[in-house]
Amino acid sequence: MARWGRFDFDELKRFAKSLEDLEKALPGFFEECIKEAAARLLAKAVLRTPVNTGKLSRGWTIGQVQKIAGGWQVEVINPVEYASYVEYGHRGVYVPKLGVTLHVDKRWTEGKFMLTISEKELERELPTILAKKQEEFLKRFLG
Repeated sequence: MARWGRFDFDELKRFAKSLEDLEKALPGFFEECIKEAAARLLAKAVLRTPVNTGKLSRGWTIGQVQKIAGGWQVEVINPVEYASYVEYGHRGVYVPKLGVTLHVDKRWTEGKFMLTISEKELERELPTILAKKQEEFLKRFLG
């Protein structure tokens, strides 16, 4: 009868263990990526936010990272009562102390789109950022 020879399975076992470790680390990696993206978006939005009293630019916050069906999500929000008027534009003048918009005139004030523009900019940058993070992540487990 012919002999098939010897085969050392140690390397294959180490590779399988690396894949198991990688699978366990994936949720943490995804959360890390979404947090970095949110932090970058927040920084961009703060820089684009017009400053009068500073309240609006200090109002930007990042919500909790959540796993949802089909992925992950995090909110970048500004709860300041007049944030949407500055973001999207308005007709009239918002008076924070009164909590109302006074329609003194009918001129339209253009929005600054500080979050909207920042999102579009980040969308262009994100593939490069995530590819680098992915490469570093895989190197940790697969050498």
